[in-house]
Amino acid sequence: MRVTIADVARRARVSKATVSRVLNNRGEVDAATAIRVREVIAATGYTPSAGAVGLATGRTRTIGILVPDLASPWTAAVLQGVADVLEEHGYGLLVSTTHRGPDALTRFARRVSGKSFDASLLVEPPDQPSYLAELHASGLPIAVVDDRREHPGFACVVADHRAGAGAAARHLLAAGRTRPLVLATGGTRCARERDAGFAEAFTAAGHRVTHRVLPAATRESGATTTADALAAGATFDSVFAHADLPALGALDALRAAGRRVPEDVAVVGFDDSDLATHADPPLTTVRRPARSVGEAAARMLLANLEGNPFPTDPVVVPTELVVRTSA
Repeated sequence: MRVTIADVARRARVSKATVSRVLNNRGEVDAATAIRVREVIAATGYTPSAGAVGLATGRTRTIGILVPDLASPWTAAVLQGVADVLEEHGYGLLVSTTHRGPDALTRFARRVSGKSFDASLLVEPPDQPSYLAELHASGLPIAVVDDRREHPGFACVVADHRAGAGAAARHLLAAGRTRPLVLATGGTRCARERDAGFAEAFTAAGHRVTHRVLPAATRESGATTTADALAAGATFDSVFAHADLPALGALDALRAAGRRVPEDVAVVGFDDSDLATHADPPLTTVRRPARSVGEAAARMLLANLEGNPFPTDPVVVPTELVVRTSA
């Protein structure tokens, strides 16, 4: 049976509050009593629970993270980067998703008000300024991944989406592709930056871009949207997807329609997930280093919890076009 703080207090003939003061070196206990309490702790092997430490120190040693969903390989890699840093420093991670809409945000807000974690990391948060303002007003330390919104107290770690999408566009243009179909995720600032970076290059070259917004950033959605565009008679010689999963879906739809990749239609994704190298053909894509982004965001939060101010400017992580055989 686990030894409790009440067991220690009873054996040391003191109150639980006194045991807590000794554990946290509060300096409010006389030396003889403190020695007796520590002897009992050593004899019983008592280890304070995270909850007990949280009550005594006001810290839970837990970070709350809010992500769009858990299906995205990129999100999973960000989470791994965050977890690596937190575990190294003895912190836990409490994950929530936004894919259920307002109800999910309400549940997350309850966790914030209940002080279930010491700080929060928001990954591609939804465009709800009032919700973000409430989080900021609560005094919760926050870092944001992949969102450039200007908001006081919000530290940002962002990939250079505009530059990455621009590199993808220039690659397609250099290959003679002039009629691109963009499979856009929509709804977030980073998605709009990818749209802008890609469209700028084609507009400057005098070409129009066909744009379809995906209902979800999934392989199935990419396949269905591409198949629908083909069935509607859309003429395109290339596909640029905002994420690798929809790009893989585009490959599926093109193959089913008898279109050769890249001879008939070139395909470019975004993220450079592990799936990209195993695609048929291997996927040309824009690499945004997810694990590095997660690590940087976690370090920013921990530094802030130690009393260091957040950086005032976004931390920008470079992207890189990785050319394979799909484009």
